[in-house]
Amino acid sequence: MDRIESGRLYMAPMTPDELSALIEQCRENDPELCQAYTEMLCGCISEPEQYLWHTAWCIRRRESGEMVGDFCFKGLPENGCPEIGYGIIGAHQGKGYATEAIGAACRWALSQPGIKAVEAETAPDNTASQKVLSKLGFVPTGSAGEEGPRYILYSPD
Repeated sequence: MDRIESGRLYMAPMTPDELSALIEQCRENDPELCQAYTEMLCGCISEPEQYLWHTAWCIRRRESGEMVGDFCFKGLPENGCPEIGYGIIGAHQGKGYATEAIGAACRWALSQPGIKAVEAETAPDNTASQKVLSKLGFVPTGSAGEEGPRYILYSPD
């Protein structure tokens, strides 16, 4: 499977067993996140040919292998514009990991055949995520989804 690397980090797709373990870890404390991981696992099983577009990718420090967060593309829609979602573990926030990892992930995605753009959505009060998206070149679409405002990053081509 693919592995994405950046200066300080590497990102690797999680296996079904790793996703199942995450589901169990967050089942009691974070039902919303548990549901998201469950949807990812279901997508991996129902569309194995699009595994990399459904699974969560673990974000790890290159030096130590320590996990700092994860991201997912939430499937591969027919319009060629997958949506990315991500999270950085609290102790690792504020260190530029989200910008570095999501930037590398988006470059990887935009280099794949048929991908025209990457979309994202963030809560209106999540200024940290909005700053990350802005730094990476995402622009507001003018629409909102379930979580809040939507953004898009077009391929530089």
